[in-house]
Amino acid sequence: METLPGRPGNLTPEQDEKLRKFWEMFLQVCAVIGEEGTAESETASEAPGKANNSGSEKPKKKRMSLFKKKKDKDKDSSSTSSKSFAMDSIKENDPEDKWGENKTYLETLATHSPEQIRATIWSMVKHDHPDALLLRFLRARKWDLQRALVMLMSTMNWRCSDSRVDEEIMVNGEEYAAINEKTAEGKNKKLAEDFLSQLRMGKSYCYGTDKAGRPICFVRARLHRAGEQSEEGLERFTVYLIETTRFMLSPPVDTACVVFDLTGFSLANMDYAPVKFMIKCFEANYPESLGVVLVHKSPWVFQGIWKIVRGWLDPVVASKVHFTNTLKDLEEFIAADKVPDDLEGTSGYSYQYVEPVPGENAKMKDIETKQKLVKEREALYEEYESKTIEWINETDATKRAALHSERDAVAKQLREQYWRLDPYLRSRSLYDRIGVIKGDGKLDYYPSKTAPATTTTTTNGTAAALAAGETSVDDLD
Repeated sequence: METLPGRPGNLTPEQDEKLRKFWEMFLQVCAVIGEEGTAESETASEAPGKANNSGSEKPKKKRMSLFKKKKDKDKDSSSTSSKSFAMDSIKENDPEDKWGENKTYLETLATHSPEQIRATIWSMVKHDHPDALLLRFLRARKWDLQRALVMLMSTMNWRCSDSRVDEEIMVNGEEYAAINEKTAEGKNKKLAEDFLSQLRMGKSYCYGTDKAGRPICFVRARLHRAGEQSEEGLERFTVYLIETTRFMLSPPVDTACVVFDLTGFSLANMDYAPVKFMIKCFEANYPESLGVVLVHKSPWVFQGIWKIVRGWLDPVVASKVHFTNTLKDLEEFIAADKVPDDLEGTSGYSYQYVEPVPGENAKMKDIETKQKLVKEREALYEEYESKTIEWINETDATKRAALHSERDAVAKQLREQYWRLDPYLRSRSLYDRIGVIKGDGKLDYYPSKTAPATTTTTTNGTAAALAAGETSVDDLD
């Protein structure tokens, strides 16, 4: 697959310059560098006033821990600096501010320290190239630096304060829901039941890739009934599936294909609230993540609904929607032998949920190893920031290109290191159990066509056996 424009490795000189400036703005808001674009520094270890070999005091980059609070005076001063910088050109009533991001942005600056902002945004990177994350926001806001920063910060606030994506949804996952379904009471029990029922019925699921190499998410609208699941349960399921699908993106592919299967759809299946939430996710919190949207076999009653929904969509998102009615129509985007059986494909695939395996998240209890890996990752964050500051300040084109390569090398280390840390941060999903997502981050989009996934751990081996039908959950007792 070719790298699309506006991605790492395929930037115009103008886009590369925008990326450099965007990194500078981001690092300023996080108080990693000052407003003049130089690293926040402190006096070198020499005695006060003592010159180094170059005849001047040597500045030393301040190392900020992601997991320790700064001193109050440092936090206050850096927050003031960040706010004064970040409020430039913010409009009170911006007609282009569809999701109220300006207000959220300013509230985020008022309620989060620069250290918290930095930690959350770095946690968003996961296995991606750091540049790829920032470029999503730049492309989504048509390379407008201020609007891209507002969007990035608003997304950060949504992840950590509103949805608690990493702290709750992904760390708890399917096994925790299975436990709560049996042992919890009240709201927690209801959330667990809602979450698992949608997984078990396959209301939405991922299978394979389209002709552009994009992972496909199938949404079977006929399986939804308004009111069957709580609004919170629907939203958690939606975020969980989007986040899990992120791990099925393999560079240079960085978008997904979504197929809305409207076979058997009726007005009883229509529910505007989750549709609005899904639109907000893709437009405001997961920018540039949709490659194509296929609406398959829409009945006549959907025509009026589509007029309403289309009016909610950003024109760019709306342009990615295509209507299909037959297998031949689908084949324009997906090969017939990759289409599930219930869509008249010849893949031989039908969705089947594999229940969580007790103990599959045992590594999450190993706090000592987790802390060691987190510390290792923090050092890579700081190394990447250091190389980025040099890259921002370098004026010589040849030296800048060399620094860019050094940054790419650190980005590769971050990707590889993430997969060592992943089992300590993220609860295992269906796609881990059946072997689509491998332990090292490699992908097998069609594991049923190959030998069952093999691992060195008992729990993953058991999961593979379950997926292959060699054993049952009852055998685990």
